[in-house]
Amino acid sequence: MACTVAPTTDMPDTIRGSETFGVTVWYEGATTAYGHGILGDQIEAERIRLLTPRVDSAACGSYVIAAGTGHVFEDVAPRLVDLDGDGRAEIIAVRTSVTRGAQLAIYRETDDGLVLDAATDYIGRSNRWLSPIGAADLDGDGAIEIAFVDRPHLAKVLRIFRYAPGALTLVAEAGGVTNHRIGERDIAGGIRDCGAGPEMIVATADWSRVLAVTLGNELVARDIGAHQGRESFDAALDCQMP
Repeated sequence: MACTVAPTTDMPDTIRGSETFGVTVWYEGATTAYGHGILGDQIEAERIRLLTPRVDSAACGSYVIAAGTGHVFEDVAPRLVDLDGDGRAEIIAVRTSVTRGAQLAIYRETDDGLVLDAATDYIGRSNRWLSPIGAADLDGDGAIEIAFVDRPHLAKVLRIFRYAPGALTLVAEAGGVTNHRIGERDIAGGIRDCGAGPEMIVATADWSRVLAVTLGNELVARDIGAHQGRESFDAALDCQMP
């Protein structure tokens, strides 16, 4: 049985839910406690809610976890990805401390509900954010990597972390890229595979070009065309740009 009930949430329409593996997840608990407003308004989320099938009944289990005291979820959607290959999706979220800035956080479903499984360090100060790109086995080693742009409006650094249960390990980083402008309500780009393995789609720091970035022994960025708005990213992700 799949739990595909539409989420009931008090978040803005631009804050979306995710559904995969028969599981649905979304943000709820709108709050204005953190006034950063990097995603176009000052409404962030206090909680993640997960709706999941129960193997012992026809019902769906509903689990919730809070960002925690002094934290919010500063994000467009929680992401469901099976990071460890066990057939159950983990949740990737942007969790922000009101004093120490954003971190990438991984939540895991257990028999007792949701738990925080792993997280990167905080950026280090208030009003500093990170913008997720996606998760995939980026270098073909069998482990899943998670990519994001650290401070896409300031530092503009692509950072790649390898996931193992309970841990995120930095494996590569490179400057000069971005995937978000202040006030935009979505995040540009993502990860594609056009037949030669996964590529991260981002923009150059000045937004003039679209790049396809691969991870091997090092990060390699390839210019695939001019940036002409979100249509360029859509074309790139649809493999319509080389």
